[in-house]
Amino acid sequence: MAFEAIVKKQIIKLKEPSLKCVDLVVSELAMVIKKCAEKLGSYPRLREETERIVTTHIREREGKTKDQILLLIDIELSYINTNHEDFIGFANAQQRNTQANKKRAIPNQGEILVIRRGWLTINNISIMKGGSKEYWFVLTAESLSWYKDEEEKEKKYMLPLDNLKIRDVEKGFMSTKHVFAIFNTEQRNVYKDLRQIELACDSQEDVDSWKASFLRAGVYPEKDQVENEEGSQENTFSMDPQLERQVETIRNLVDSYVGIINKSIRDLMPKTIMHLMINNTKDFIHSELLAYLYSSADQNSLMEESADQAQRRDDMLRMYHALKEALNIIGDISTSTVSTPVPPPVDDTWLQSTGGGHSPTPQRRPTSTVLPPGRPPAVRGPMPGPPLIPVPAATSSSNFVAPPIPSRPGPQSAFVANNDPFSAPPQIPSRPARVPPGIPPGVPRYGQFQPPPSGNVPR
Repeated sequence: MAFEAIVKKQIIKLKEPSLKCVDLVVSELAMVIKKCAEKLGSYPRLREETERIVTTHIREREGKTKDQILLLIDIELSYINTNHEDFIGFANAQQRNTQANKKRAIPNQGEILVIRRGWLTINNISIMKGGSKEYWFVLTAESLSWYKDEEEKEKKYMLPLDNLKIRDVEKGFMSTKHVFAIFNTEQRNVYKDLRQIELACDSQEDVDSWKASFLRAGVYPEKDQVENEEGSQENTFSMDPQLERQVETIRNLVDSYVGIINKSIRDLMPKTIMHLMINNTKDFIHSELLAYLYSSADQNSLMEESADQAQRRDDMLRMYHALKEALNIIGDISTSTVSTPVPPPVDDTWLQSTGGGHSPTPQRRPTSTVLPPGRPPAVRGPMPGPPLIPVPAATSSSNFVAPPIPSRPGPQSAFVANNDPFSAPPQIPSRPARVPPGIPPGVPRYGQFQPPPSGNVPR
């Protein structure tokens, strides 16, 4: 059966691209393995051994994957399932062919499909009737029309295509054009009193192109029977409408079934490759690669570092020791540094407790051992004596004035009263921390005076 023969030829053509797909996957896997092995660059022998083991396993899986894919294609070749739910079927193929012919003849709601336009010369008109003349021809699915020019306004004639066929005409002795003829199979006149119209073109390519266009319109060549030297007969060209319909029907059937096969192969190909190659390789790396490495060579030799890695490790060790020594030096400097703390403030609470609450608080100023240039040393001033006994005002006839209380100007008041920086500094007492003399008992303090008995007023 022609359908099965054509379908099997198309299925066999799927083998080459399927195997090419496997090769592309293998090359991609090899690139991935090489890139991953770069992480083991510090150990050259371990890297080489890992690449060798994994690549060998991939090559083994490549052969099994290709065998499985070829087996899938052979399974498709073993039986042509015309009962598939997606298969169009013979009846539907004929119906589709009929609909396609109708659409080809009337594509858009009654519009006539124009197959070809071009200039042709009617070559067999007699000289008495005007001779050969060139016209603008328009070929459709139903008729052949020619016009005066390509504007298609003035139509000369319209020839229906029913019962028309094409035959070749030999070129004249003095003619440079290539000619073919259109005639009626019922021996009727085609145009006016002409049984056939001879149409001339400038080249043989134009003639072949017009013949192909007439073939699309349903005008087929004449069966030309040529007798060879042995007397056998041969059909040089034969194409009838029934054969064309059968060809279109078989084409629709083949397209439908090959589409089903392509869909199935496109679905099974990646699944087969993933299962037999990629997933299997991943499982091999996770579970068996370490055992192969242990059994392939000595572990010590596999773990030998490269010269570059050893040099880099030595440089890192030297840098580590240098940094460690620098940190020790910095630590010694920070821990051996001695600082003198600030002395605590002087406790002068005993002065207040001894002198009472009415004694003025002694003023302190920072001691300075350096004297101003050109200034004589300070001279000891007179020692303050005990305060005079105030005389109480007993009588109203005498005006008693209390004597002034001896006092000693403090150093701070001198600085406050005199703002001249070049004046002499105040006199500093020789014993600033000396305890002032106490008041004898029985003598009233200043502000607590009581009048003595009468007759003992001092004079």
